[in-house]
Amino acid sequence: MANRLPENPSLDHLRNEAKQLLRGVRAGEAKALATAGGWLRPIPLPQSPSDLRLADAQLAVARKYGFTSWSQLRAHLKMVATFARRPHDAGPSADAAIEFLRLACLTYGGPASTEAAARLLAAHPETAGASVWTMAAVGDAAGMARLVAADPASARASGGPFGWEPLLYLAFSRVTQADAVGAARVLLGAGADSNAGYLPEGQGPPYTALTGALGGGELRQPPHPRELELARVLLEAGTDANDGRALYNRGVGGDDTGYLELLLEFGLGRGDGGPWKARLGRVQDSPARMLANTVLTAALRGQARRMRCLLAHGAPADGHPFFGGHTPLELALLGGHTQVARLLSDAGASGTLRGLDAVEAAVMRGDRQELEHLVSGDRALVRRLLTKRRDLLIKAAEYGHVPAVRLACALGFDVNARLPSTALHKAARAGDLAMVRVLVELGADRSLREFDYDATPLEWAQFAGQAEVAEFLS
Repeated sequence: MANRLPENPSLDHLRNEAKQLLRGVRAGEAKALATAGGWLRPIPLPQSPSDLRLADAQLAVARKYGFTSWSQLRAHLKMVATFARRPHDAGPSADAAIEFLRLACLTYGGPASTEAAARLLAAHPETAGASVWTMAAVGDAAGMARLVAADPASARASGGPFGWEPLLYLAFSRVTQADAVGAARVLLGAGADSNAGYLPEGQGPPYTALTGALGGGELRQPPHPRELELARVLLEAGTDANDGRALYNRGVGGDDTGYLELLLEFGLGRGDGGPWKARLGRVQDSPARMLANTVLTAALRGQARRMRCLLAHGAPADGHPFFGGHTPLELALLGGHTQVARLLSDAGASGTLRGLDAVEAAVMRGDRQELEHLVSGDRALVRRLLTKRRDLLIKAAEYGHVPAVRLACALGFDVNARLPSTALHKAARAGDLAMVRVLVELGADRSLREFDYDATPLEWAQFAGQAEVAEFLS
């Protein structure tokens, strides 16, 4: 299987990788010989390692990252350089217009600082009309119409703190906007690219204007206040509905279906994937794969409304195995999501759980009777569960399964296990106050810091804007 390119991939770095591989092969290093031989197959290695050419090593590196030739890899990197952006790295600016845009928009490096942006705008109201990008961020349709009439090229001009086109500032802005939908129509009518987007750290899938409209993600970023209207305008203008980043971000939490019904209406799971698929090739999933992934995500997270919507629109009940090689039905069972499992089963989905998987599913359902039947007093099987499925309690807390959390604790799972965060961190970020109370009752330590960001559950709740949980934990 091909490897993923590193973040912010550099041609110079990959040239050096090829040179190092060449030196290793010529020195007879076993690892280098195996790497070159594996990626050059069916082209045989030269009889003498000293005969390997730099072009051969470059071909091996290209194939390692999923490209058929070095020239194809170079073309990909040239495309990446055009669209790569790092908006979360933009620092404060003394320029009021630049600073306003930096504060007003989601960058997925943290929440948008909309209150600070609003204060800046109140202090400097002229900022709203400073540029095509600030007009887009405040949704000034009338001002935008005058500006693009005088300068049509401005509708696609890149600039501002993030090097974005105006449509991206409009879609990712979270300050109060006068007429975001009208402003979007003005930009699109003037030639703005409905599929405008960027590659974070040079990686796909892209963040597009549609991604910005729909919001979501690990930090539960808010959608645009007029998300469905704005998304429909974009889709009607030619935005491809197969937006892998938007699907992932909205799939992380919730169980609403409005955005999903809209994407399905405009071709989710169908077509050629649009311009971003053409640019990214294998790096971007096919439309069919995106639809199957959406089914898997709904099964994994127990999103019954979304699963019902997907199946009603003809999505495959048996998608490709992805998460640990499990089918959607098996994922639903492993997560204790009985309603989703029933929907999939009724739709003809396949899947069977045995051994530890069956035991885990019983715990996740909170089914003590079935658990006792499966283990039949076999503490060795319970010990295997404790060893092999160490994240079970954390997963149960993340999914909000209180009976499963209680049963897992009774079996011996550590309520304070950090992998790298604790169950309490997960519940705090989700704003699940009932689960937070249960975990504290079961001995969860509020002071523990997770390993990735060195933050407490309280700090996670505060960062995610979960006021009730933050008040309880403090």
